[in-house]
Amino acid sequence: MTTMEPQGGFSYSEVDFRRVQDIARREAGINLPISKRSLVFSRVSRRIRATGRASFRDYLDYVSGREGQEELKELICVLTTNVTQFFREKSHFEHLEEHVLPQLGEKLRAGGRGRLWSAACSTGQEPWSMAMSVMAELPDALRMDLKILATDINHAVVETGRIGQYPAEEVRSVPQRWQDAYMEPVEMEQVSMAREIRRLVTFRPLNLNREWPFKGQFDVIFCRNVVIYFDDETRNALWKRLADRLVPGGFLYVGHSERVDCVRDCHLEAVAPTIYMKKG
Repeated sequence: MTTMEPQGGFSYSEVDFRRVQDIARREAGINLPISKRSLVFSRVSRRIRATGRASFRDYLDYVSGREGQEELKELICVLTTNVTQFFREKSHFEHLEEHVLPQLGEKLRAGGRGRLWSAACSTGQEPWSMAMSVMAELPDALRMDLKILATDINHAVVETGRIGQYPAEEVRSVPQRWQDAYMEPVEMEQVSMAREIRRLVTFRPLNLNREWPFKGQFDVIFCRNVVIYFDDETRNALWKRLADRLVPGGFLYVGHSERVDCVRDCHLEAVAPTIYMKKG
């Protein structure tokens, strides 16, 4: 058994790393390869210090017990990676605006309902981008039965998304006309999502690999750059669950480094790179 003693004062053994691996896989479906060993040390050490525990073993015993369940959520948060930006992977938003929203608008104006889901919303740039696309293509969206659900396993980034306030430099990828229409400048070089567009989006913490507390189906699901952290079994199980929640003719958008291998089992067909439509 090897033990690392990097700066920070905590010994860190192979057993410690394997325990973190097991927790990440069991609680969130996250697969931590051995190449992440140093990253795990750095991130988990912060939580050890924050909780005043004496060692990795002490900390991992704590989060594995009943009293440490709230801290277990914090551990999962520090093990997740949150990289996002407004209108990331722009071709998805172009497809949404050109091919999906016009048809969805017809359904809504006929009295139907529309639901979109940002299934791994991180700090909120993705669902707010979806909302801006919706408002631009469907100016009467707020008068119709249309909602966007934004979820993430990391409760801290969900709260950032809900607040909807970002450094001005982060919104440079947003067209100026949309900045003017859907954002408001606030103090200290910050911008905030405008009050009206906020009515479209609801933020909730959610573990994609646990039970989902809603029963409805969606016209659009964005689940991007998430399954790259899962093993094959967990990945395919999630694709099937997401496909089950799409209405016939609904669309699933995945990350540009991802693909759905089980399209037949999911009743999906690829209509463009990383864009899938539910058959039926």
